[in-house]
Formats: sequence, structure tokens, C-alpha cells
Amino acid sequence: MSVLSGGVFGSATDDLTDLRNLVDEIGARSFAERIGGRSLPDAFDATAWRHLEEAGLTRLSSAPESGGGPVEAAVVLRSLARHAVSVPVAETDVLAGWLAARAGLEVPEAGPLTVATELDAVPYASEAAAVVLALPDGERLRAAVRTPADLSITKGHNAGGEPRDTVATPGDGFVTVDAATELTRRGAWARCVQTIGALDAAVEFSVAHTREREQFGRPLSAFQSVQHTLAGMAGEVERARAATDLAVAAAADHGFGSDQTDFAVTVAKVTLGQVVPTVITAAHQLHGAIGVTIEHRLWLATMRARSWIGEFGDNAHYARRLGRLALNTEDPWTLVVDGA
Repeated sequence: MSVLSGGVFGSATDDLTDLRNLVDEIGARSFAERIGGRSLPDAFDATAWRHLEEAGLTRLSSAPESGGGPVEAAVVLRSLARHAVSVPVAETDVLAGWLAARAGLEVPEAGPLTVATELDAVPYASEAAAVVLALPDGERLRAAVRTPADLSITKGHNAGGEPRDTVATPGDGFVTVDAATELTRRGAWARCVQTIGALDAAVEFSVAHTREREQFGRPLSAFQSVQHTLAGMAGEVERARAATDLAVAAAADHGFGSDQTDFAVTVAKVTLGQVVPTVITAAHQLHGAIGVTIEHRLWLATMRARSWIGEFGDNAHYARRLGRLALNTEDPWTLVVDGA
């Protein structure tokens, strides 16, 4: 059973069904309440965050008492992305919460967190209860915790409308921590999982649109060329889902610091780098001009997928990395089978 199950093929019942249903309910409510109210940058959804926090879903993998891990975190991230919920759960749980604990830094027990690996393109810096700075220092990181009041913040956004702010910070109070590689890997992992959710939404919207829209007296979905396009989109998403499921399983079984997870995340990033342009191009072709404006639900899915796949390393970076892994292995078949 796929951890990231869903999409046009539906999902079977498993041990994660209740969690999926809970997050999907919160996400669907958030999406419905914000129809017609999106902006650039898209506003932080405080109501959805409150519901998620009350349900104990904002720090599943970073709070030891939660009992959660990468599998549960992946279910939450994929569902929230599918519904385009504007909350920094990935940043709070997978990145900032983990890094603060690793560096021995205190962060607020409640409220959203974010992480700044650079001083520009910081997700949700204005809305965070605290910003965990993680500035590169060779192969290590200089880490510190700041509140938004401590920072000079210039608001911005990525191509999908999500807040990506520029911050300026005082230069004292940092600690050095050996966590640069794992933080990047965690960020890439989270964005892969989120991208699966966005692609699922893009395909679902395309299926619904072609069933409802008529041309020459027939639904668009009755045309063979449209059917082929939809099938191709769904197949590409399933290819990406399989690769990302491998990354989720590797993180759950071996931890984010392992060679197995390094390999699996690299494969997922390369696969999604190929799949995202194909799927979102097809989705916009099927929707026509109506899908390219912020007012349309497709825009939220496709533009966030485009943005996420380029964060924490782009496709070219991971393709080169995968090539080096293969060339440096005595037996490439062992790399494919064992992932290490």
C-alpha cells in the first residue's frame, strides 16, 4: 500500500486512513473557505493552522511525544499540498523543529516555525512564531533562533504565491552545527512529498474539467486524444509517486542521515523534475486559458509544483548527483536494488 496513496486511482483502507481523512477534511474546508480570496503573496491560513495544531499534526516527527515519524509526516504534507493549504507544516516539523533540537536551541512549543537557509526566499517568515536561521558555514551551519520582531523582513512570494520573504538579522548568538547535508535532504524530501499532492490535484482537476466541459455536443473526456492525455498524466504521477514512496520508506526505515535515504531522495527529485513539466503542461492544455489565473484552482496546484521542485536543489543538481553515485559504484545493479 502506498503511503502517498490517492489521486485519480483512489485509495484503499489501511492503517493511515483515519489520518488521511482527518487532514483531507481540514484541507478541503480550508480550500472551500478561501475560494476567491487568494492573493500574492497568499496569506497564512491561521484557521487551518489552529485546527492542525489542535489535532497534534504540526509537529508529528519533531516532537518525541507525538509518536509520529516520516510516514505520518508525509501523509500530512501530501494532503495539505493537495488542497493548497497555506501553512508551513514542512518547515515547522521536518526542518525547523528538527534543526533546533539538533543544535540545542529553544523554540516556542506552539505556533508555526520556519527555517532560513538563505536570507532570501524564507518561507512564512512574517507569520512564524520563530525563525530558525541555518546559514551555511562551509559544510556546517551557523544556527540561531529569532522572532520576526528581531528581523527586518521584506515580503515576497514564490511562483505559486506562497510567502518567501527576505530577512536581515543581527550577526551574534549563533552556534555551529554539523547538519547542512541532512537539512538539505530533509527539505528536498518534504518538497517531493508536497509536489505529489499538488500533482494529484492537477490531475483530479483535469479529469473533472474534461467531464464537465462540452465541445461539439460531447464532453471533452469523450475524445480519444483527451483520454490519452489524461492517462499519460496519471501514469507520470504514479511513476513519481513510486519514487517518492521509496524516499518516505527509506527515511522511516533508515533515518534522514542514511545513505539509503540520500539515494532515494535523489531518485525522487530527478523523477519529479522530469514529471512536473509534463503533467502541468498537459493540465493547462486541457483547461485552456482559464487555468492560468490565480483565481482558478489549477493555478495553485501547478505553480506550487513548479516552485517546490526547484527548492533545496534543482533537477540538474540531483541528476548530476545520481550520475556520480552510479559511476562511483562498483556494481550499479546493487545501487538500483539496495539503494546504497
